[in-house]
Amino acid sequence: MSDLNTIGERDSWRCWLCDEAVNPELSVNADRGPSVDGFAAAKGKKGAVGIERLAHRSCNTKKGKIAPVVPWASDLLVIDPSPIIATVDRLSRKGGREVIARCPSQSDTQAASEWLLDRLSRLVPDLPVATSIEEGGGQYLLILRTD
Repeated sequence: MSDLNTIGERDSWRCWLCDEAVNPELSVNADRGPSVDGFAAAKGKKGAVGIERLAHRSCNTKKGKIAPVVPWASDLLVIDPSPIIATVDRLSRKGGREVIARCPSQSDTQAASEWLLDRLSRLVPDLPVATSIEEGGGQYLLILRTD
């Protein structure tokens, strides 16, 4: 296991699960204290290497045996958003592109796109991803693809 401070610095002291600040001064035993979580990237892929990520102790414990969920930002207007972790897992294994959300306006889709790319740059920094926006059926589709 890597050093907590090294991982904390790399992740800018933000929890990879909830995306909120982690206080490095809190005890590792405190609910909101720092902990290192081993997140297996590209499950099932031969030679896949786990990524150690910074998480709050409570976020890390809460996910336990349940698959981790990275929530979409509550201020975004997205309809039927896909689960971020599952989508990233599929794209890291298979490549390609997937519709990850629908939005009622182009500006809502642009805001969701910018948020998603920022979030993924911290969640899976080594996965090259890009987004595109396509109009269809009176709404806009946010598409995530691997480069």
